[in-house]
Amino acid sequence: MSIFQSSLRKPLIEGKKSYQEITSQILDPLVNKPIKLWYFAITLSGGAMLFGLLMMGWTIWQGIGTWGENRTVGWAFEISTFVWWIGIGHAGTFISAILLLFRQRWRNSINRSAEAMTLFAVICAALFPFIHLGRPLLTFFIFPYPNTRLLWVNFNSPLVWDVFAIATYFTISLVFWYVGLIPDIATLRDKLRKGLKKTVYNFLSFSWKGSARDWHRHEVTSIMLAAIATPLVLSVHSIVSMDFADSILPGWHTTIFPPYFVAGAIYSGFAMVLTLLIIARKLMNLEDFITVEHVESMNKILIATGSIVALAYITETFMSWYSGIEYEQYMLQNRMTGPYAWAYWIMIICNVGSAQLLWIKKLRRSLLFTFFISIVINIGMWFERFVIIVTSLHRDFLPSSWTMYKPTIVEYGLLIGTLGIFFTAFLLFIRVFPVISISEEKSILKTENALQVAKEIHHG
Repeated sequence: MSIFQSSLRKPLIEGKKSYQEITSQILDPLVNKPIKLWYFAITLSGGAMLFGLLMMGWTIWQGIGTWGENRTVGWAFEISTFVWWIGIGHAGTFISAILLLFRQRWRNSINRSAEAMTLFAVICAALFPFIHLGRPLLTFFIFPYPNTRLLWVNFNSPLVWDVFAIATYFTISLVFWYVGLIPDIATLRDKLRKGLKKTVYNFLSFSWKGSARDWHRHEVTSIMLAAIATPLVLSVHSIVSMDFADSILPGWHTTIFPPYFVAGAIYSGFAMVLTLLIIARKLMNLEDFITVEHVESMNKILIATGSIVALAYITETFMSWYSGIEYEQYMLQNRMTGPYAWAYWIMIICNVGSAQLLWIKKLRRSLLFTFFISIVINIGMWFERFVIIVTSLHRDFLPSSWTMYKPTIVEYGLLIGTLGIFFTAFLLFIRVFPVISISEEKSILKTENALQVAKEIHHG
C-alpha cells in the first residue's frame, strides 16, 4: 500500500466539504436554538447540580459530621472523588499538549472538548478540599504569603504541593484552552449580526483580525504552552499519589504509585472524553467531524493505558506477596476476600476486563458500545480510589481500631452534585463556544485535498 492510499484510507472529515461548509456546520448549532435532547440533558444535569449544592450547603452548615467518616477511616468518599476528578482532568492536557507536539491530526476534533473537560473536572475536584477543611473560610491558610500571624504552610507536606500543582495545572490549561478559542470566537463574531452577543464575542476575541502576524503568534504561543503543559501530565498526579505513598500504611507505602496514578488518570480521562464526545456529536450534529476513526483512535489509547493499569495491579499484588511483610499480605488478602471485596472485584472487572474487549475491532468502532464502556471504565476508576483509600484504612495496625465505613446520603449527594456541575458546565460550553476548532478542521481538509491531488498525480 502506497503512502497516499494509507493516508486517504481513513478520512478525518466525512463528506466532501468546502471551507464555508465547515464553518457553517460547526457554528450553526450555536446560532440556532438547541434541540429538545439538549434541554432534557441540561435539565437532568441541572437537577443533579442543585441536589449537590444543597448537600454542600448542608455540610458547610452542619459540619463534616454529616459524613460517614470515623476516627479510623478519616479519608473515604470525598477524597476518592477528589482524586477521581483530578485524574479525569489529565486527558485534556495529554490530548492538547502531547498530541499537538507529536502532530497527531486526529486530535483536532476532540482537543477542545478535552480542554474544557480538564477545567470543569479540576473545579469539581477543588470543591472537596474546600469542604473537607471543616472551616472553608480559612482556605487562604494553605497559601504561603507574608502575614502578621507568622504562620507558614508546611512545605514538607505533599498536601501543600497538591495545591501548587493543581493551581498551576488549572492556570496553564485555562490559558491553553482560551488561546485555542480566540480564532473561532472571532469567526463566530463575524457570523453574528449587530447585538449584545457580537459585542461580547468581539471583546473575547481580542479584536482578532486573522492576519499572518496573528496566526504566527497564535502558533508560537500554542507550541510554547504545549511544551510547558507536557510535564504537568506527569507531575500533577504524581504529586497527588505522594499523599498516600509518603505514609507507612500498608497498601499506600509503595513507589509504584506515581506511574500507577498517572496511567490511571489518563485512562479515566480518555474514557470521560469519549463520553462527552459522543454526547456532543449527537447534540450538536457533528457526525461528520467526530467520526468513527476518532473514536477508534481513542479506544486504542484506552487499550494501552488499560493494559498499563492492569500491569500495575499485577505488580502491586506480586510485591505484596514477595515482600514477606505480614501487614502487606493481609492488606492484599483483605481487599480480595474481606468485607469490601465487592468493591475490589468491581474495580478489576471494570478496569481490566472492559478495556480488553476493545481489541475486537467491531466493538472498538461501535459508538454505542464505546459510550457504555467509557462509563464502565470511569465507574471502575472511582472504585479504584475507594479501594485504595478505604480498604487500607479500615484495617490498620491495631485490631481494636478496626471498623467499617458506610457513606451517607450527603456524600452520595456531593458526588452526584459534582457530576451535575461537570455536565451542566459542558452542556453550556457547547452552546456558547465552538466545540471543534474550525481552523484546525480546515487545515485537515487542506491536507486531505493535497493528498488527493498527489494520489491522482501518482496514479496518473
